[in-house]
Amino acid sequence: MRQPDRDILTTAQTAKILGVSVRTAQLLIEGGSVPSWKTPGGHRRVYRADVEALIEDRRDAMAPHFSATVMVIATGNRLKVYRRMLEKVPECTAELFEDITAALLAIGSLPPHAVIIDLGDADPARLKLVRRLAENPSLAQTRILAVGASGGQFGKSSPIIWLKSADAAVASLRMSLADRGHMAQLSTDQTFPLALNERQRLVALERTGLVDTGPEEPFDRLTWLAATTLDAPIALLTLLTPTRQWFKSRFGYDLPEVPRSSAFCNYTIMQRGVFTVKDLSVDPRFATNPAVVGSRGLRFYAGAPVLDADGFAIGSLCIMDYKPRSLSEQQSRVLFALAGVASDEISLRMADRRLREALRREERQKLHATAEK
Repeated sequence: MRQPDRDILTTAQTAKILGVSVRTAQLLIEGGSVPSWKTPGGHRRVYRADVEALIEDRRDAMAPHFSATVMVIATGNRLKVYRRMLEKVPECTAELFEDITAALLAIGSLPPHAVIIDLGDADPARLKLVRRLAENPSLAQTRILAVGASGGQFGKSSPIIWLKSADAAVASLRMSLADRGHMAQLSTDQTFPLALNERQRLVALERTGLVDTGPEEPFDRLTWLAATTLDAPIALLTLLTPTRQWFKSRFGYDLPEVPRSSAFCNYTIMQRGVFTVKDLSVDPRFATNPAVVGSRGLRFYAGAPVLDADGFAIGSLCIMDYKPRSLSEQQSRVLFALAGVASDEISLRMADRRLREALRREERQKLHATAEK
């Protein structure tokens, strides 16, 4: 089907959209970076959609893809050790496996930042797994950490990192997760904690495309459920940008955002469980917060991190109250589960967007093939 004339661009128009010289646009077109065809008069023409696709592809290429997911494969007793240790590492989200087949399925679905394989019991199946992962080209960017065994049999050129203990593995892991150069600092007078991979987390947040978008029913249902189920006057789905905490959904709260420096959720995204403060007014971290000061200020907070598909905590689902209180174990599990639903919704949206982009690329290729005939 022929595209409207307004969607067909000259070389000069292409150069203007790309912000380059006409000569550079000519080189991009003639080199095939932008698919084109010739008119009967010998002039090159391109589709606007292909120029926009080039801009989009370049933007994606400039933003490196990071992961904060770490997968651990060990026996049941050893997994408990790793769970306790990794709960104290705010830069990652850990997935623990005793079954090797289940671990392989998870690794194949989305390559993690690292895989830790515990070889303390010299299990030949896990030793074989180490070799299998090291030889997998799709895991070239994934760190393979083998704990509790010697790697002499693998040779000096092996990409595997051999470590003597779980402590050494976790220390090595945290160093590898850190942003390149130095820890990202948002301000010189920063008073809240930051993970070592804050820059990567912000890239992950940007990829979601959620910040400053309009209200959406799936997220509004979650804040309503959190508030009504947990008997809280306020429930928020928050996203933490460099300078502000923006609310994708809010129940019982008028403000659309607050400064990042005053966000309680700064502490929530530093762990992977439910973060609770029974009385904000007596906690030295929050007692002087503008939302807490005064007799009508907030007193209670509980939040669970909301994760993207790569394991980054991009925000939280939280509830607040004007009176001191606590959550029962069952209520904490409910809040954590609702945050998990929010995480799943965001991951599904990102997967859907990637699928749509792939379909658009396929459609453009079909159009080019038709135009060239």
